[in-house]
Amino acid sequence: MSARVAGHITLESRPDSRIVACFEQQEVDLGEFSAAAVDCAQRLRTGVPLGAFVSDGRSTNKEIHLLVRRLTAHGLLEFRFGRSPNGADELVIEPQVPEYWPRTPQLGDDDVLVLSRFAYMRRRGHELVLESARAGALFKICNPRIAAIIGMLSRPQLLSELCCQHGFPGLEMLALLVDCEILLKTDRNGGLRPAEGNDSLILWDFHDLLFHTRSTEGRHANPLGGLYPYAGVIPPLPAVRPRWPGRRINLQNFSAAQMQPLSPTAKLLRDRHSARTFDDQQPIMLSELAHFLNSTARVRSKWTDRLGTGGPSVAYAARPYPSGGASYALELYLAIDRCQGLAHGFYHYDAGGHALVAIGARTQQLEALLARAAFAMGAPAPPQILITIAARFGRTAWKYSSLAYALVLKDVGVLTQTFYLMAADMGLAGCGVGSSDINLFAKMTGIDFHVEGPVGQFAIGRALKGGTSV
Repeated sequence: MSARVAGHITLESRPDSRIVACFEQQEVDLGEFSAAAVDCAQRLRTGVPLGAFVSDGRSTNKEIHLLVRRLTAHGLLEFRFGRSPNGADELVIEPQVPEYWPRTPQLGDDDVLVLSRFAYMRRRGHELVLESARAGALFKICNPRIAAIIGMLSRPQLLSELCCQHGFPGLEMLALLVDCEILLKTDRNGGLRPAEGNDSLILWDFHDLLFHTRSTEGRHANPLGGLYPYAGVIPPLPAVRPRWPGRRINLQNFSAAQMQPLSPTAKLLRDRHSARTFDDQQPIMLSELAHFLNSTARVRSKWTDRLGTGGPSVAYAARPYPSGGASYALELYLAIDRCQGLAHGFYHYDAGGHALVAIGARTQQLEALLARAAFAMGAPAPPQILITIAARFGRTAWKYSSLAYALVLKDVGVLTQTFYLMAADMGLAGCGVGSSDINLFAKMTGIDFHVEGPVGQFAIGRALKGGTSV
């Protein structure tokens, strides 16, 4: 197996001896290196055997080690496995999470392997790829024989029989797939398949987990955000849908009498807007934050209800916004940059006790969370307070099948509007944030991304006069 710089990446050396990785109109500064290290780094364009990264103590090799670690931290390396007689790759491994490095756990002849229920093969352009919402890497299959044998693993297969009967091209490749949880160790009856070795995964449908991981940041390497991928292909749709033909009823004749004066609710809806800049000279106060959370997210009532005759007792805790099936799976985590009366840090909002609980996230992680929100908002500085809306997915999925994740996102929508209206009522600035990093959140909380993870974000703070708003 060998490592090489990913195909869309170019390494450039600058006059100040710095090496920069360039891709998609972005640059990643990898640091300053000696001329000898810069020359050695060029080998990464074609591939360097993984064994070559074992340091022998020489300064140049230490520098290459450092360069490789930094490339790996940003997910800029890919790994090639196997070579066909004509020199072509048999398998290319593309990291989907930062810091991925191939590992090959030990496999025995008596091991039984089966394909994960979250794994799938698909066409990508003219390529065939194998991936999973749980995997830290995507596998580009260059040898059709590999694809055929992967298909056989829809049923549990004894490793010794698989290799003997089908001539699978190496235990190392199987071990790589096991490491990424695309293949699972199981028994001949496929006993691990519902839980995948983790009970919380029982509650996830295939399409829900895939949608969650591919529509957020942190666990895939696909382009994400406002990139206008079809700008040169089709024209944009009009802002207002063209009218349907037929008889038209002008509602202005009926609503004009209702428009003056505006009701408080109508005024809030009219005044609601997204504000991307904040008055950092007079940041939001803790008392205002407490009132905001009390009005939008605090538990209002609790009750239990039994499911059918003799079924389990289900607890409920209603909050100010509606929720599908009264599940109320959403949790609030607050990243505090500036707040009068509250220390810089990361907190969980206890909606039942109306309290903030500090979480010991690293300062570097907190700053990264705030900086990514500022970037997503197109703001010049981090928000004073960033509310991450997370979901306890099992709370909704325990009841609903096939539409659990869709219901969670609907809940996020109504909660976000609730935030907007309350911010307008209090004269504060608020802005919904379109993306979140589920991998970073998992590191900050220590919770697996499929157990509880971000599904939305909202920035709030003191309004800046003349600030950017929509």
